[in-house]
Amino acid sequence: MTTYPVSELLRNSPAMDERQVRVELAAALRMAARLGMHEGICNHFSVRLPGPSWRFLMNPRGRHWSRMRASDLVVIDETGRTVEGTGEPLRTGFTIHSRIHMLHPGAGVVFHTHMPYATALTAIKGGRLLQVHQNAARFLDRCAYDDEFAGLAFDPSEGERMAEVFGDKSVLFLGNHGVVVVADTIAEGFDDLFYLERACEIQVLAMSTGRPLAEIPPEVARETAAQFAGRRGSAEAHLAEVMAILDEAEPAYRD
Repeated sequence: MTTYPVSELLRNSPAMDERQVRVELAAALRMAARLGMHEGICNHFSVRLPGPSWRFLMNPRGRHWSRMRASDLVVIDETGRTVEGTGEPLRTGFTIHSRIHMLHPGAGVVFHTHMPYATALTAIKGGRLLQVHQNAARFLDRCAYDDEFAGLAFDPSEGERMAEVFGDKSVLFLGNHGVVVVADTIAEGFDDLFYLERACEIQVLAMSTGRPLAEIPPEVARETAAQFAGRRGSAEAHLAEVMAILDEAEPAYRD
């Protein structure tokens, strides 16, 4: 397995405040639960941490996202061993996330969910995100598709296979399974996850009518995708509002 060296991945990254990262990740997990993007105590969010070796911050096994606190998050190494915190990651969390972090050049954060509408597309033969709404244009030429469900990802080799299918895209639809989103920051990852589910929801609802879909012309879709590019400021504002909502209602996420 050829991986990107940690030094290369983080060379141009801003200094990372691990405490702030913990708070932001806990907030993203709690809001994802509020929005119904989670599945029981499963699914996983992770962040690659800086340093001379591979370390990943992620949610531990058995903790519901709606109760996640910054201090609950654990740090694991590339073997899945917990090096900071109490508990351990879900086995599939380690095998999927560690390998995507190590093999995808843009995987500062890795968010994996079985959110219903995006997952519904993975349950349709040949299911693809179509250009039927402007939200879908955000993801034009950014999606990869893995149509070969191979069971639960209990072995790191399955994470490596997923990473290979991912290529350099930022969204991976996993057949009969769910989706993975990678991004540079928690804010961008959460923003993409939110709007991906909204785009899929609109498509699934439109498909349910049985009427022909009105796809956006390719040239207009490309222009709209270009208009959506470079929206880091909007993503950061979105996460800031999420944290403000939680500060009012569930401030314990910061503990």
